[in-house]
Amino acid sequence: MYDLHTHTIFSDGELLPAELIRRAAVLGYQTIGITDHADRSNITSLVHALDPMRETARTYGIRLLVGVEITHVPPGEISVLAREARDKGADIIIVHGETTMEPVAPGTNAAACACADVDVLAHPGLISPADARLARENQVALEITARGGHNRTNGHVVCVAREEQCLLAVNSDTHAPSDLMRMAERMQVARGAGLTEVESVAILSGKNLPFL
Repeated sequence: MYDLHTHTIFSDGELLPAELIRRAAVLGYQTIGITDHADRSNITSLVHALDPMRETARTYGIRLLVGVEITHVPPGEISVLAREARDKGADIIIVHGETTMEPVAPGTNAAACACADVDVLAHPGLISPADARLARENQVALEITARGGHNRTNGHVVCVAREEQCLLAVNSDTHAPSDLMRMAERMQVARGAGLTEVESVAILSGKNLPFL
């Protein structure tokens, strides 16, 4: 199992990185991405702070993806910050998409989908076909999220992604211990978003994601 979108006390999560990693290991995860909220003020420090946790993760049998979630920045800053994070050693770069729950700047989805350094567009809301085509061209995975509120548009995301043949990833957007999911719950999120059982199994395996 994988979860590419989780948060710790380095942003608005409740857990230390070590506890998040340990809880994921107990649930059977092989790969976990720690992707705390980032902007110009902290993107470098987040990557540097998490780097030592790779060894802790290996001890627990987990592959840690050190990452960031670029959040609420002007769309014009996304490519610059994504490149900065990559240059500093980030394994995975997520952009906080245009969820219908928050006042994300218009154009964020387009900027993220057009950026080859971005791996996942989180909770992309009512993403347009044009932006989805950009995501396909740049191998940016669109997120199917378990997060309450953000998940209102999962069905729309699946429909557009299927039409435009985009990559998809199922993530928890974990902030608290109870947010981490077992495989059966992950399957429910995927199927509830409108994916078939065959599609769900393939997407939940992560084999379609080039960065895994």
